Amino acid sequence: MKNRMIVVLLTGALLAAFLYTENNILTVRHITLNLEDLPSSFSGLTIVHLSDLHGKSFGPNQEKLVSKIRAAKPDLIVFTGDLIDRKRGGEEAGLRLMDRLTKIAPTYYVTGNHEWWAGDFSALGKELVKRNVKVLANQHDRLERGEDWICILGIDDPAVQPKALSPTEVVNRELDRAREGSSGFSILLAHRPELITIYSQHSLNVVFSGHAHGGQIRLPFLGGLIAPGQGVLPRYSSGLYSHGNTSLVVSRGLGNSVFPQRLFNRPEIIVVSLKKG
Repeated sequence: MKNRMIVVLLTGALLAAFLYTENNILTVRHITLNLEDLPSSFSGLTIVHLSDLHGKSFGPNQEKLVSKIRAAKPDLIVFTGDLIDRKRGGEEAGLRLMDRLTKIAPTYYVTGNHEWWAGDFSALGKELVKRNVKVLANQHDRLERGEDWICILGIDDPAVQPKALSPTEVVNRELDRAREGSSGFSILLAHRPELITIYSQHSLNVVFSGHAHGGQIRLPFLGGLIAPGQGVLPRYSSGLYSHGNTSLVVSRGLGNSVFPQRLFNRPEIIVVSLKKG
């Protein structure tokens, strides 16, 4: 009986440690994109991609997360939505992170569905701007190096619009607004990866997305189990994809929402290096 109790306790402790690791121990994924159309001056540009924090904290003052980002020495940081959670809030944890990120590198942000489901985004948006976050709401920014430039576009999540409009209608309208006045090599920040067919129709070179949470639970040989907007065995849940001439980078995200546990799917930071070629 005593030996059986020891085995049960050890098994429970190991299971608890495993579940904690899956939700809290960060991974860093490195991706190199070789892009023929990339202007030569931007070859070697390093971008840290983050998504889906959902108000989670990684250590006091987000130090565990921030230290790994700082070590990547990014030229840019992009955050593709769901900084907060519609039920748990998490504004303080999200703003604390953004306050530190902008001291590392220029930081660009677009909304996810949870920002809109949580209510009026305007107050949170103002706090982000106060912290020097570049909030791209169907807009673009132009980065210049010498005579070369690239454009970074960002669109709001389709949840911003009434349900009478389809996501396709909303996104096409938003992309038209964001593209106005832009030219050349273009990077898009958009929360939902499953809309890649629409993004690629707008002559975008690279798209950064989140939303899928890596499929929440990842299975050997199958990948992610389920993702919002894609259902069971989602096609776009983690890593690098291509659609036509568009490269899509999908983050597994950092936090959880409806389902509280990740399995074989630890929270991640993606470090993307752009190369001419």
